[in-house]
Amino acid sequence: MKRLLVLPVIIIFLFGTSFCASQKEYKKWKPLAEQGSANAQYNLGVMYYKGSGVDQDYDAATKWYELAAEQGHTSAQNKLGGMYYKGRGVSQDYDAATKWYELAAEQGHASAQKNLGRLYYKGRGVTQDHKEALNWFRLSAEQGHAPAQDDLGVMSYLGHGVTRNNTRAYMWFYLSASGGDKNAMVNLDRLQYRMTPADIIKGKQLADECAAKYYKGC
Repeated sequence: MKRLLVLPVIIIFLFGTSFCASQKEYKKWKPLAEQGSANAQYNLGVMYYKGSGVDQDYDAATKWYELAAEQGHTSAQNKLGGMYYKGRGVSQDYDAATKWYELAAEQGHASAQKNLGRLYYKGRGVTQDHKEALNWFRLSAEQGHAPAQDDLGVMSYLGHGVTRNNTRAYMWFYLSASGGDKNAMVNLDRLQYRMTPADIIKGKQLADECAAKYYKGC
């Protein structure tokens, strides 16, 4: 019976310790954010979004993200784009999402490049354009961003914006899965049943060559 009580006590202790640490972080960032630090404003946005050290509050998260984003903080711009895309803390607005994703993407933010690519892929806030989606996915993938590599795999498999090619799809899924992307792991598992052993070997070879080039020109 005593053993059964140990685990809940440990969980409560760890949760309490983590919460106290988060509150200390909040107290550290709040005055800096009020003084205009973009990085502190972004961190507060993240804390309000996750409910870390404070009550979860999407309105407050959006407020702090926007203050940081207006100062050119690329991660804040990307997060703010996500708030508009999902309609959290603001009314859903694909045009606004596009604006903020684009600002961050043009400055090289990998996640924003992937997100902007998905807007072009789905035609939300912009005219649907698979070629443009492919361009943004590629820029993100070249930075090693696993979700974008998975997106390139999907496009290669479906032949969207590029000639359909299962071997190249396998290459991108393999790279993405190696980076920990769970969607790519599922896609890789499903795709291999549609390929010959020789094609799978070729796909792995392409993946190795691509990784050796740091994902450039794959």
